[in-house]
Amino acid sequence: MPHRPIDLHTHSSVSDGTETPAELVAAAASAGLAVVALTDHDSTAGWSEATRAVVGTGLTLVPGMEMSTRLGMNSVHMLAYLFDPEDADLVAETARLRDSRLHRAERIVERIGADYDVTWGDVLAQSTPGATLGRPHIADALVAKGLAPDRSAAFAGILHWRSGYYEPHEAPSPVDAITLIRAAGGVPVIAHPATRGRDTNISARSFEQLVEAGLMGVEVRHRENTEAGAERLRELALRHDLITTGSSDYHGTGKPNRLGENGTDPEQLARIVEAATGWRPVEG
Repeated sequence: MPHRPIDLHTHSSVSDGTETPAELVAAAASAGLAVVALTDHDSTAGWSEATRAVVGTGLTLVPGMEMSTRLGMNSVHMLAYLFDPEDADLVAETARLRDSRLHRAERIVERIGADYDVTWGDVLAQSTPGATLGRPHIADALVAKGLAPDRSAAFAGILHWRSGYYEPHEAPSPVDAITLIRAAGGVPVIAHPATRGRDTNISARSFEQLVEAGLMGVEVRHRENTEAGAERLRELALRHDLITTGSSDYHGTGKPNRLGENGTDPEQLARIVEAATGWRPVEG
């Protein structure tokens, strides 16, 4: 029989997903997954709830995070698996990132509010207390106000970087993020690095620098990676002996992505678990 799916990239309401960590775990179990990784943006606040929820499900939980970084003008996301969530340097940096996201979102809403009927209060109404606030919550507010039919349309329209409302936020370089993750005993895997559009196609030299810094894997199977880009990632992974992953990037109803639509091979997950020294998977 084929193995049950291993999905190593999902989000809960702790960041920009629509389900609580417990609801996400339940959804993953119902979808027939063997393993799910919780990778909220710049936060480990959902780990405890997810750990409690996985008990008795037969599901394995891989605690993780998706860390914001910037390379030039492009946003680069770094998945981090099985690191020490109490590592002082990583805790300090992710707290700074969440604060940067918050104030960036406030500034974007102020700009949009000059032209559309949307306020910061409307955005807060779309989030849960303590969540990592960002543009997806603004998108949800635009949908709630009837200014966009769904999140995808909001990002294609008012929240598009060409709209005039976009503003970058402060974030570390990918190299600095890799260094922090490795120092905390974690495994850094670059997320969907072969997409279309503005945040796409890291140069060969930049990729070499990430490998030299300690990058351990690449997310190859992801709906936003182009076919040509995914093939390039496979070649780079083979050349540098990198871990290759696949995942859904599930956000509940916040995106069309479905749990298990792309998966990671068991031997690749085993490499992550073997390399990690900061935390262990939670067997349900």
